[in-house]
Order: sequence, then C-alpha cells, then structure tokens
Amino acid sequence: MSLLSPKSSPFSLHPSTTSPAPNNSFSFPLTSIPVSTLNRKHPLKFFSNRNWVCLRKRIHVKSPDSDTTESVSASSDGSSSSSSTTSFLSFLCPLLKLFSGGDPSQERNYTLEVATSSLSTLARLPWGSRSLSENLNNQETTISDPPKPLQLYEFEACPFCRRVREAMTELDLSAEVYPCPKGSVRHREIVRKIGGKEQFPFLVDPNTGVSIYESGDIVKYLFQQYGKGRSPSMGLLESTLFTGWMPTILRAGRGMTLWEKARLDPPSKKLELFSFENNPYARLVREALCELELPYILQNVGTGSQRTKLLVDSSGFQEVPYLIDPNTGAEIGDYKKILAYLFQTYSAAAT
Repeated sequence: MSLLSPKSSPFSLHPSTTSPAPNNSFSFPLTSIPVSTLNRKHPLKFFSNRNWVCLRKRIHVKSPDSDTTESVSASSDGSSSSSSTTSFLSFLCPLLKLFSGGDPSQERNYTLEVATSSLSTLARLPWGSRSLSENLNNQETTISDPPKPLQLYEFEACPFCRRVREAMTELDLSAEVYPCPKGSVRHREIVRKIGGKEQFPFLVDPNTGVSIYESGDIVKYLFQQYGKGRSPSMGLLESTLFTGWMPTILRAGRGMTLWEKARLDPPSKKLELFSFENNPYARLVREALCELELPYILQNVGTGSQRTKLLVDSSGFQEVPYLIDPNTGAEIGDYKKILAYLFQTYSAAAT
C-alpha cells in the first residue's frame, strides 16, 4: 500500500457492485443501541487502578468535569487526566483559523496542504500506519470486527481523538465516526445525552453496553476487548503529549470547526471511507468530513490490514483515501476530487 502517492480515479455516480455492504442507514445512536444492551451489567476486570461507576446500569469512566477535551497533564501510564484544556483550545482555535487558508471549500494550495499533512505524518510516525494483525504470522485471514459497529464521537484536530484513531488502525477495527466539530449542530448534543457531558473522544460499544470518556482508557479498553492479547505499540499512549499536538498545529486547526455553510440535516445514509490514521491524503478528507459534520463508516486499512481485500474489491487498487457515498452512488479515489465533491454536495446551497 502506497503511503504517499494516492492513485487518481474519476468518481462514478453509480452504485458499486463490489463494495462491502455495511449498514449505511443513518440513525442516531440514541435509538440504535438496544436498551437491553445498554442496561445489561458488564463486569470489567480491567483498569483495577481506575474508577468505574455505573450510572443507571450503564458503565462509564468516572471523570470529574464536563469540559470538551482532555488535559495535557500525564499520569504514569501515559493517559491524560480529566482537567480542562478548554481555555487553551479557546485561544488556539481562533489563532489557527488565521492561518487555515480561509473557506475550506475554495481552491486550495495543494502543494502546501500535502506538505503540512506529510509533516504531520512524520510527527506521528510510527503510530497509526500499520495493523498489528500483520504480526500474527498470517493466522488471521478474515476481518474480525465486533458484531455491532463501535461508535466514536471525536473531531479530527483533537490530539486525544487522534490517539484513539491510531489505536483503531493498529487493531484493524472499523467504526462509525460521528464528527463533533466546534459549533456542532447534531453530534455534541448526542454525547451530552448519552454521557452527560461534552468531552471528546467518547466511545460507545453497543456490543458490551460500555460508554467511555478519556482516550487512554478507551485505548486500553479496545486492546483488552479486541486486541487478542496484543498491546498498544510502544509509545502510542505516552507520545500524544509530546507530538500529538503537531498535526493540529501544522494543519492550522483544520478539522476543528464546523463549516458555516454546511448542510444542517444529515444524509439518510452514512458515507464510507477507506483510510488509515497517518495517511497524509486521508487526513485531508477526514478533516472535511469533520467540518461538514458528516457521519461515516471508517474502514481502517493500515499496512497488513485484513481489510485490504475489501478496498481492492471496491476500488481496484490498494491506495487510500477511497470514499463511497451510498446517497448518490459516488465512488471516488482521488483526494482532491473527494474534497471538491464533499463541499459541493453537502453545502447548504446544494439542498
């Protein structure tokens, strides 16, 4: 799989006959998670040094505040505490916006875009590029996603959300992603209703009835539940505090704020994106999906992924990003065309 050279492919406006067939129908998770699942007790033997509390028989990680992101202060295991960095982000967001190149739907300097995204990739090497299933000596030949899709609430520019996405790439997990940019008109309210506060990332696992704040705890939960004995790659948790902010700064806050001209109503079906976290071209597309607050199915295809065959069957090649939009039948394999398509199709003016 090529990391730095996406293959151009014109998009077609007809449904694919070879693409995987996940359930793309859009439904808010508040009604898509069975009540019986959420209310079932699920004993956790992990995180013996953590505080887990059960609120209305739903399991949450205990957290003392309700701010929107995590702290930059580290504990001994590299996970972040819960004190707020809201004041820092409140300062950072308008500052970065000055350098963000203005309206994301307008013509871009793609040389600069790719350069800053590639530097972001270098800052986060080696995390988020490779599936750990590659190390299982080819014992697994089939995709082993949980029966019900994981639901991740996040925003692209958040370094702690990035930590979780990197872990999902390593675990070769797909997920339903619900972008929560600043100014969100849909998904932040859902997080408040499910978890009681606006803090990101936030993971809902309908397979176990567990919902979790705190990126360090989410990563550990994912590896305990779906890691098959594997552990996060060395430095993944600890490095976030040192280089996790670099993509946010280098990309000038792209993927942080809702585009003011975005459509207010969600599409009837979720889009589908083949990607892996540290691909510089896929990063540009995820930023746009966040700025448009478009829910999508994330198909992680890091190096060694068992999902590569799905990508090849859908697109004919192994390169990412690759976008499928079941609402229009569009299938696009070039990041520039994907960006143009998204901002044209999902602007308020297009409704």
